[in-house]
Amino acid sequence: MRRLLRPVLGVATTALAVLACTTPATPASAADAPYDVLVFSKTAGFRHDAIAVGTQAVRDLGAANNFTVTATEDAAAFSTANLARYEAVLFLNTTGDVLDPTQQAAFESYIGSGGGFVGVHAAADTEYDWPFYGNLVGAWFASHPAIQQATVKVEDRAHAATAALPQSWPRTDEWYNYRTNARSTARVLATLDESSYSGGSMGGDHPHAWCKTYSGGRSFYTGGGHTQSSYAEPAFRSHLLGGIRYAAGRAKADCRPETGYTPLYNGSTAGWSQAGPGGFTNADATLTSHDGMGLYWYSAKQFTSYSLKLDWKLAGDDNSGVFIGFPPSTDPNSAVNNGYEVQIDATDAADRTTGAVYTFKSADLAARDAALNPPGEWNTYELLVEGERLQVLLNGVKINDFTNTDPARSLAGHIGIQNHGTGDDAAFRNIRIRELGGPTGNTTVQAEAYSAASGVSAYPKAGANGGQTLGYVDPGDWAGYHGLDLTGVTSVRARVVSGGPGGTIQFRTGSATGTVLGQVAVPNTGSWTTYADVSAPLTGVPAGAQNLYLTFAGTGTGLFDVDDVTLVRSPAPTNGTGPVRGLGGKCLDVRNGASADGTQVQIYTCNGSAAQTWTVTPNSTVKALGKCLDVSGAGTADGTKIQLWTCNGTGAQNWSAQSDGTLRNSGSGKCLDVSGNTSTDSTPVHLWTCGTGANQKWTLP
Repeated sequence: MRRLLRPVLGVATTALAVLACTTPATPASAADAPYDVLVFSKTAGFRHDAIAVGTQAVRDLGAANNFTVTATEDAAAFSTANLARYEAVLFLNTTGDVLDPTQQAAFESYIGSGGGFVGVHAAADTEYDWPFYGNLVGAWFASHPAIQQATVKVEDRAHAATAALPQSWPRTDEWYNYRTNARSTARVLATLDESSYSGGSMGGDHPHAWCKTYSGGRSFYTGGGHTQSSYAEPAFRSHLLGGIRYAAGRAKADCRPETGYTPLYNGSTAGWSQAGPGGFTNADATLTSHDGMGLYWYSAKQFTSYSLKLDWKLAGDDNSGVFIGFPPSTDPNSAVNNGYEVQIDATDAADRTTGAVYTFKSADLAARDAALNPPGEWNTYELLVEGERLQVLLNGVKINDFTNTDPARSLAGHIGIQNHGTGDDAAFRNIRIRELGGPTGNTTVQAEAYSAASGVSAYPKAGANGGQTLGYVDPGDWAGYHGLDLTGVTSVRARVVSGGPGGTIQFRTGSATGTVLGQVAVPNTGSWTTYADVSAPLTGVPAGAQNLYLTFAGTGTGLFDVDDVTLVRSPAPTNGTGPVRGLGGKCLDVRNGASADGTQVQIYTCNGSAAQTWTVTPNSTVKALGKCLDVSGAGTADGTKIQLWTCNGTGAQNWSAQSDGTLRNSGSGKCLDVSGNTSTDSTPVHLWTCGTGANQKWTLP
């Protein structure tokens, strides 16, 4: 019966998206300093008839947005001297092998010195035998169906390429399937809804546009742009312009890979409460402040160790902030007196402007200024709380590092956003959190916060944690949750409710037809408002970041609702400090005891030196000499260098010890390996597909 609501909601969403797409695009920023873009459209395979109109569209964007455009199909333009003229190089529907080895080397040097890359559509159908390019673009083309309309789901609405787009963006183009999923190495900005068209083959997670940093430079890719008509669409032109501005360094963004976050706000205000006067309007999945001074706080739950991310924008010289670590209260002054505020203010004293822990510690203003987008544009905060340490990252760059030493305060508690007062206009989007684990290390996921699904959708329900359940569950439906760290998970607990026939939940990895880890029977709980917990052991659970799928079985329709799912772990091991021993009893060693970023990590006869003293944090970092064990360039290819690098919280520095003795990198899913399976002193270690050899076995402190 409830299922009848879904077509009506779908029509409303589509209508809103169409209205948004017909809004004329405006210049992104009148304040951009002038810059130069090289458009390269050489083809050695299929030639798109949209190249000419695409080139003209970029010229038009440049004329309106303060950049000049040089267009060429001459690969000789790829020389070190010539490339140095440009802030960004745009590959426009290139195909095949278009650069010779000398030109490739010049382009690698250009990216390494901080250059920008924009890939449009068939840029992913280019240079299949050049690994650097494959890593730069993010994924290679595999296949495509016929040109047709599909729905693009905008996942990141802070990036300049997607901030002006609706969450659901229907358009017509040629939709690429890719050989690999870019999510593990890039920040996915938009995905394709494969249920909205025919011929998608990437399952529930189909990235379509993404950004990343790579080898010192910036990369943006969009799968759109096959058709000539694409370049006449205001929304697509806005999308393309934002990608160019990011690649050229004119728009800042957090383009680190992101998985495992649970939405606290992405349109639904369930779990939120207003303290004090004023408040926030909620429209287009955006909270906009009015009046005050008050606080909009997430009252449903307190948090201890976590990564909180949110997108924010000021209209001008306005004032707002993010509060953390305060107890529940209807008085906004409780947050001021008991918690901490990470300030958002375009202009104020150093200890109370953007990035400051208000009145306690100024941000690194030089780093802040280099990472900050101006009023009128979106920014992203990450507030990383580990115990009583708070690190503040702005658009992926660390700008503050603060430790609470006041016994009357704590970083643990509720989180909230401030409405400062009349005339202080601040907006927020996509507030999400990844908990780093409490005393039991368990992780609870709200069932309605799925990454992909078939048949099911969120349903508002009294008594539900977060105010919603996963409803409309029929046999054959499924829901997927991407990027969950399953390390150490031994069982699962689900909070369910059913006034219907009940049924079964199966827990799978990889896909909706993947390996079954376990299953649990869901009974009729007595009514649609009577909740119950059901649990089951899981076996064969893979470690690291995984895609977890719930598949549903039973007889009839309207089987049950799922409120939340808790991944239950055994007690987490404690940190260890000492040698990491590997092949031939040799120790993991920092070459020559150097602490410079990029220093090679190797094996060497154990000697007890600082270069062989590692601090291992379970399912997190491996540190020596104050820096982290790191996969160079966040690479995923076999043979990628393992090095020492300044700790930055990315998947390239996240390692999980496995029961078989291997040490797996969560960003790539591959293992720490001794090159050539030899124990000779100074043999480097590198990244390699996980296996059973002794060269991948490690004994940790």
